Amino acid sequence: MDIPRIFNITESAHRIHNPFTTEKLAALGAALRLETGTRVLDLGSGSGEMLCTWARDYGVVGTGIDLSRLFTEQAKLRAEELGVSDQVKFIHGEAAGYVSKDKAGVAACLGATWIAGGVAGTVGLLAQSLRPGGIILIGEPYWRRLPPTEAVAKGCLAGSIADFLILPELLASFGRLGYDVVEMVLSDRDGYDRYEAAKWLTMRRWLDANPDDELANDIRARLTSEPERYATYTREYLGWGVFALMAR
Repeated sequence: MDIPRIFNITESAHRIHNPFTTEKLAALGAALRLETGTRVLDLGSGSGEMLCTWARDYGVVGTGIDLSRLFTEQAKLRAEELGVSDQVKFIHGEAAGYVSKDKAGVAACLGATWIAGGVAGTVGLLAQSLRPGGIILIGEPYWRRLPPTEAVAKGCLAGSIADFLILPELLASFGRLGYDVVEMVLSDRDGYDRYEAAKWLTMRRWLDANPDDELANDIRARLTSEPERYATYTREYLGWGVFALMAR
C-alpha cells in the first residue's frame, strides 16, 4: 500500500507537499489561535511538517495518516528532530474513510480531498472526527482566473475547467455545505514556485544517480517539459489555499 512511486521520487526532498511555504504554514497556525493541548487530525499528512511544527510552536497533539510509506517515515524523523515525538504520531495507511476515536479540535485535509471524492465528501469525513465547536481545514486549488479553454485547464493538470472554482465561488460553496469560513491563508506564486521548482532539482539528481531505472525515461520527460508547462499554465491560472470552517 503506497502512492505511485513517481511521487515518492519527485517530492522526496519536500517537507511540505503542497504549494505552501513554511512561513504560510506558521501563519495558518497563528491565525487559528491554537491552544496548548489542541488535538489535530491530519488526513494526508505527507512528511508531517504541519503537525510537527505546530506541536513545537503551539503545543498541539495529534495524528497524521498518509498513504506514502516514505513520507510517513520522514514525518516520524521530523518529529524526532523537533523533539515532539511524544505529542504526535504518524500512521502509514489509507486516509480515505479514517475516523478518529479521539475527537479533534482541528481536523484537516490539505491538498488531498480526493480521499472522499472532493471537497464536500472530505468535509463530511472530517466532521466525523471533530469535537463540537472544532475547526475543519481544507486545502484546495482554485482558479486564480478562469482558463480560456479546456486545453489550458489540462495544461494546469486539471481534468477540465469544472474541476475547480474561482475563489469567491469556492468560498460560497462552503456556505452551501452549512459552514462558516472563519479564516483562510492563501498561497502565493512564491509558494507555488517552491513546491514545483523544488521537484526539478530532485528529479535531476535522481536521474544522475539512477540512469538505468525503469522510471528514468518518464522522469527525464517530466524534467524536460515541466518548467515550461508550469510557467505557462499553473503559475498563471491556478491558486491554492487553506480554508478554516466551522459548522453553523
